[in-house]
Amino acid sequence: MGRQLYRSIAFIAAAVVLTVSCGWAAAIHAAEISADQVEGRWTSEAGASLTFHEDHTFTAEHFDELPVAHDCKEPSALSSGRWAFYAPAEADQFNTADETATRGTVLSLIFSIGDCEVDAYLFGDEDDPVMCPTGDADVGCPSDGYLHRNQTAASRS
Repeated sequence: MGRQLYRSIAFIAAAVVLTVSCGWAAAIHAAEISADQVEGRWTSEAGASLTFHEDHTFTAEHFDELPVAHDCKEPSALSSGRWAFYAPAEADQFNTADETATRGTVLSLIFSIGDCEVDAYLFGDEDDPVMCPTGDADVGCPSDGYLHRNQTAASRS
């Protein structure tokens, strides 16, 4: 009985380590969605919202309520900008923000004011993703920092 208990504990520990270890959490739970699914309003429990438009612009309300905004020079001025998916660059092994990319798992948010660029990671299910604007996908977002698509945006996809 003791040996079986140790095996169960080892299995559970290995699963936890794989789910939360550096790099694995984002890869396991990343959601690849289309540009059409990004378009619309996304809101957080913290009161922040981002509204994405087809022309790759976005508007933000109360973005300074999210911890990632404090890495920017003027958090209270973060109200609009441009967005793009990260995609592999031609003949380059690194991903770059590319407004012609039609799908992705990470967005680049470049704010018009405040000299600020924020990455927003997409997690969960393709049909019901959540967005996490953060400097490090492994750190993630506080529970009230995840943005969810409003139902009107979700029904368009």
